Amino acid sequence: MNATTLLREQIQQAHGFLNATLEGITTEQTHWAPPGTANPIAATYVHAIASEDLAINMVLKGGAPLYASEWAEKTGISEVQPLSTAEWTRRVRIDLPAMSIYTQAVHAATDAYLATLTDEDLARDLDLTAFGLGHMTVGTILNRMVLGHVDNMTGEISVLKGLQGAKGYPI
Repeated sequence: MNATTLLREQIQQAHGFLNATLEGITTEQTHWAPPGTANPIAATYVHAIASEDLAINMVLKGGAPLYASEWAEKTGISEVQPLSTAEWTRRVRIDLPAMSIYTQAVHAATDAYLATLTDEDLARDLDLTAFGLGHMTVGTILNRMVLGHVDNMTGEISVLKGLQGAKGYPI
């Protein structure tokens, strides 16, 4: 198995696990504000999906993220995450069915992009100093900013469900 095939399978599995963790969630659960500075599920979910959209469609493909192009006004998100997020995390609202459809579109765009890559593409260097990230390879972006990020956000969502008495992970 080559590296791109493995990475694509891992990202598909992470997407599936995120979606399974979100099964059965209610609007009330998504907007519940946990004590302290932890983010509500809505903010965590939006951050996970919009960040992937941005990473794939803007950073790696050089276009506009779906939320700013063909999915504008259809994402189910009340407002896109700004650079300063403290207040946003408590006020963002999502429409779960619409957000789920947008999520499917982001995941499909990611998978379509991954299907085009070769192992050599993973070594391509990108200058992300404008984002405060220095230089990263395509492989690093996909591994850390997509795969790792989806896994991290899934864990946070699982904990936030558990704090509300619901089952977190689907297993």
